[in-house]
Parts: sequence; structure tokens; C-alpha cells
Amino acid sequence: MTIAAALFDLDGTLVDSLDDLTDAVNHMLAGFGQHRLEPVQVRQLVGKGARNLVQRALATDSPGEIERGLAAFTGFNALHIADKSSLYPGARELLQQLADGGIRLAVISNKQESLSRLILKTLEVDAFFEIIAGGDTYPEMKPSPLPLARVIEKFGCSPAEAVMVGDSINDIQAGNLAGIPTIGCRWGYGGIEELGGAEFSADSCSDIINILRQLD
Repeated sequence: MTIAAALFDLDGTLVDSLDDLTDAVNHMLAGFGQHRLEPVQVRQLVGKGARNLVQRALATDSPGEIERGLAAFTGFNALHIADKSSLYPGARELLQQLADGGIRLAVISNKQESLSRLILKTLEVDAFFEIIAGGDTYPEMKPSPLPLARVIEKFGCSPAEAVMVGDSINDIQAGNLAGIPTIGCRWGYGGIEELGGAEFSADSCSDIINILRQLD
């Protein structure tokens, strides 16, 4: 088997953005007069898109409150997209190695596409990716396999020629449902138990290179 494409999750996989996400959540909560959350609490809310995060942080089902909270969260996050965020150790080198090896790269995140593009550009790694898809790019987001299927269709490769790299159950389930080999990143925001369904497990970015060599 030859791997032609690597699909990456973003937050918790390539980028440690938890502190900036926490700041955006707390800015939003302040507007509602609610108490601040700690990063460990926000970490548990990340993974299913900004709307879900806002709804759970506010503990509300009110559409109006969710929309107001979402606007406050995304507006603040866009202005402070990488004040504290950084690439995980070895991530830039990993992307460079894959690109040099002719492997086509994509980001498939549940973060909004505009914010995904903004943080990748701010951290100066956007040029590595042919495709950057967010939670609002396609009609469905992970754990649906639809975004993955659409991306590999654009790449013109089969599921067996791609790999999905992520830190949460949403990434692993999406990859499994799409028939794409999965690599679970143990350094991210998802609990280790979420990665049980992954075909491979990585403790570092260099592990991903070794796994891809096995697949080749």
C-alpha cells in the first residue's frame, strides 16, 4: 500500500490552541455574567464545533443565547487566534517531510473553516495544505465520514491510499466509517480511551512518520 494523502485534524493534533480557546470561551461567558472556566474544563468541550462548545459552556438550549454566544466567541477568537497557540513539537517538520515525500496534505477540522485558515496562516503552515476544510465546509462534520470522503475524492485517491490523523473519537470514527486508516495522537485533547478504535497510535509527530513508512 502506498499512502498518497494525509488528512489532519487541527486543534489537539497539529496545534495546541487550548489557552486561546479558553480565553475566547471566558470572554463569551463574561458577556452572560457567568463564571470563568479553566482550560481543563474547556478541553472537555472541544471537538464538535464552536456551536456545540458554546451551547455546552453556556448550558443553554436557547437559540438566541447560543447565537449571541457564538458571535462573541468567534469574534474574540478571530482577533486572538494565536496569541498563545503554537504548533506541537515536530509538527512543522512532519508536514515538511510529508510534503517533500510527495504526500498530499489536507486539514479536516470541526473548527470553522475561516478560523482554521486563519490559525494555519498565522502559524505559517497553511501553504502545506492543498485543502483546508472546517466544520462548516460540508453539510456534515466529523464524526461523519462525509468530509473525509469529499477530500479524498478531490485528491483522486482511494480510502486505502489515505490516512486520517487526529486526537479525538470524532477523527477516529470518521476515518473508520470512511474506510481510511487512522492514527490516534495521544498528546491531544481527547482522552486515551477515545483512541481505542484507531488502527495506529502515536506518542509524537515522529511516530507518525514511522507509521506511514510501515503503511508504505
